[in-house]
Amino acid sequence: MCIFCKIVNNEIPSNKVLENDDFLAFHDLNPKAPAHILAIPKQHFDSFNDVTPEVMGKMTSFIQEIAKEVGIDKSGYRVITNIGENGGQEVKHLHWHVLGGTKLKWGHFSDSDTKGSF
Repeated sequence: MCIFCKIVNNEIPSNKVLENDDFLAFHDLNPKAPAHILAIPKQHFDSFNDVTPEVMGKMTSFIQEIAKEVGIDKSGYRVITNIGENGGQEVKHLHWHVLGGTKLKWGHFSDSDTKGSF
């Protein structure tokens, strides 16, 4: 069982922000912005490649609720999901990073290998 499934099952504590029957949102342990929330479906999907359109539709409104709950809906925020090793995915459970609370920079690609093949 992955770490996020353990959080969903209350086997590992989290600092919850929002929860409903399908999704859970909690503060990231290593925040990259003043507001850095992880949003996960309670159902396990390895990555975005595995999720259904129905779940994505529900996730959209859940992430919008998170932004309102933490007060970043008006000032702006960023939503990121990493997919696979090259995409930077560290936990193999679909999740979104919801970041805000400051003017966000776009410098995280500085260490990327732009000469790699795809």
